[in-house]
Amino acid sequence: MESRYITPVVTVFDDKGRVDLEQNLHVYDSLKGKVSGFVTMGSTGEFFALNMQNSKALIELCGGYQKEGMHVYAGASRLDVNESIELANFAYEQEIDGVMIISPYYFPLDDEGVYRFYSTIAEKTPAKIFIYNFPERTGYSVSPEVCLRLADKYTNIVGLKDTIPDTSHTAQVIETVKSRLPHFEVYAGYDNNFAHVVLSGGSGCIGGLSNIFPQFFASWMQAFAQGDLALVAKYQQRVDQLMAIYGVNTPFIPTFKKALQLKGVINSDHCTSPFIGLNSTQTEQLQQLLALADAPL
Repeated sequence: MESRYITPVVTVFDDKGRVDLEQNLHVYDSLKGKVSGFVTMGSTGEFFALNMQNSKALIELCGGYQKEGMHVYAGASRLDVNESIELANFAYEQEIDGVMIISPYYFPLDDEGVYRFYSTIAEKTPAKIFIYNFPERTGYSVSPEVCLRLADKYTNIVGLKDTIPDTSHTAQVIETVKSRLPHFEVYAGYDNNFAHVVLSGGSGCIGGLSNIFPQFFASWMQAFAQGDLALVAKYQQRVDQLMAIYGVNTPFIPTFKKALQLKGVINSDHCTSPFIGLNSTQTEQLQQLLALADAPL
């Protein structure tokens, strides 16, 4: 059974808060040969704190990256729709494989408003677009019917990342859209929903824990490829435990960076203000969870 795992990578800054291009490359390199690809400037990548200059610098970095079989995507999420279009077109020019765009936040939109937002972008860029549905952050959900309407009209709207703890909405999107448009890609946004989405007919997951444990998720995909559902279940049980990493600190982004620092992937765990790094107690808790990932299944 085919499955895909895509990493929404962290954005690495130096100790002065500047985007560290070399250290970001270290993160990308740590994923090679393991996950299916990565997306820069998702929520985990702190897109909300990056100006246009830094956003384009990261897109340009990814455009020149030697992917070696991975797919590389970029976030193009901005509250100003024209800036989303600008970033999407820039990503296309850099030969990025596609862009992921969250639906507008602050004021909740009805179906017609969501449709207008994505259709405006799709008409003004040739880039492949993934709808990013994250109701905890936007205050509303992109409906399966709107996904179908958009994907049916615009050939460059090719998929959805569904960041919802409950998998029922994701299953509805799979049933509503993929039954009509089999090419449409549907991804879970939470790591522990990966198996459910694949078994329901979706594509896989765009999940943050793969920043830290790319080999774990490579092995989980391999279990699916081999049709070993007993082993798939063992990975599911382990990832259910590893989800505690998200709760070490609020928000979870400083935890991910500390984990990568502890693993020797990056030098600095600096995050954009007002995020606060881990204290000693939280770091100890994180180290215990990191050790859990290496324990036998």
